[in-house]
Amino acid sequence: MSDLCLAVDLGTGGPKVALVTLEGEIVGVEIHAVATHVDATGAATQDPEEWWRLIGAASRRLVAAVGAARVVAVGVTGQYGSTVPVDERATPVGECLTWLDTRGVAHARSVLGGPVMGYAPLKVAAFVRRSAGAPSVSAGDPLGQILYLERERPEVAARTRWYMEPIDYLTARMTGVATGSPASRLALWLTDNRDLARVGYDARLVRLSGLPGERLPPLVATGSIVGGLSAPAADALGLREGTPVVGAVPDLHAAALGARAVGPYQAHAALSTTAWVSCPVPRKKTDVVHSIATVPGLGDGRYLVIDNQETGARALEWCRDLLWPGASYEELTALAASAPPGANGVRVGPWLAGERSPVEDKGLRALITGLGVATGRADLVRAVMEGVAANVAWLFSHVERFVGRRLEPVTLVGGGAESALWCQMVADATGREVVRPPEPRVAPLRGVGHLCALALGRATLDELAARPGEGQRFEPADRPGGGDLAALYRLERAWRRAGRARRARLG
Repeated sequence: MSDLCLAVDLGTGGPKVALVTLEGEIVGVEIHAVATHVDATGAATQDPEEWWRLIGAASRRLVAAVGAARVVAVGVTGQYGSTVPVDERATPVGECLTWLDTRGVAHARSVLGGPVMGYAPLKVAAFVRRSAGAPSVSAGDPLGQILYLERERPEVAARTRWYMEPIDYLTARMTGVATGSPASRLALWLTDNRDLARVGYDARLVRLSGLPGERLPPLVATGSIVGGLSAPAADALGLREGTPVVGAVPDLHAAALGARAVGPYQAHAALSTTAWVSCPVPRKKTDVVHSIATVPGLGDGRYLVIDNQETGARALEWCRDLLWPGASYEELTALAASAPPGANGVRVGPWLAGERSPVEDKGLRALITGLGVATGRADLVRAVMEGVAANVAWLFSHVERFVGRRLEPVTLVGGGAESALWCQMVADATGREVVRPPEPRVAPLRGVGHLCALALGRATLDELAARPGEGQRFEPADRPGGGDLAALYRLERAWRRAGRARRARLG
């Protein structure tokens, strides 16, 4: 009869809602899908009201089985780099512009664009010096999203009180209090991260961004309790009014907690819709060339390494829909296992939505080489999985150089880690021991349980870091697979240059 928290993980694919003990044990979980509405203009939107309806219904069903009295806190994690415009009551006044929405790129370039890697050097230097990074001028980011709403959707902007991250929107909907934190608003790069004890936006960076500072929600300390459940929210969720709500954190932070990779240089990697490699580090740092930086961590005076690969396990979903609609992931991975390591020479660069790390190249597209008349479906499925693992390894090598040490073992979380075959591929590609925790797909939900325990004073980060990671271990083997993704990237760039030259010759 342990105390529980209601944990919400709002992923790009939809919300996961769970009851989790403060020790991180999943008691019950529901997973729901939502649609992302895309079109040729670059729009990629979701309906925040749909999130709220799904979360409320799932919460009521889960809580009914255990009783509301056992739920002592509520916590939220999920996607970041997206924007929800809301009114003063935290009610959405427009759709959520997700991190895939690129309609604001031109507006971001008008503010920060220039000749050095796409940036105005003096402006970007101010951002990097203070925050360790800068808003993207080539991909969907809150800077471009907010400027797009302000400049092209005046009817939405006129009704907007706050521009919020999706996870902060949910906590505001629960409490009636609009807040963010240095962690939840990391994609804006508007906080001075040289001193993590300072909480608030940096006035100079806000001016340089061109954003309306009065419409950015005030910041509170990461992981603090932001309020109690309001009466309407308690009724919607089936919980008691006044139940503490902990400030939301991005999936990066929740995954680190769920992996128990919260001590210095304890590494985790994610194979979710996207992919990343991270660990806590003691100081602020930036690798501009490879799009790797540090962001405020879990309120302990340490930072978390941040980077992102735009396509992770999503590549296998694409492969399934293309080759074998309706197949289960178990069927796909069994098919892949029937092909030898190296996929009989087939190589895949899994860049279905461009890339951010270790190269920022929004125009990059997936590449398949080595096809022949003997190539079978099993070869192609395995090559996709090996390509994702090799892409993670490409990033991993740069992250190790960034932190200046070998990172091992690596805890692998996300839906892709459900596959033992994929875990072994990551171990082989990186040359590092990989640990798969129980139920890796819901690791961020376990992390929310730990987050609530920290906020309520029931645990400390040092205690979590001292507990050994549980799960199956995969030792790297000396076998081919995936190939050199850096070389494959150079080949794709050469093809693009040749295509441009050919088009120029043809007039």
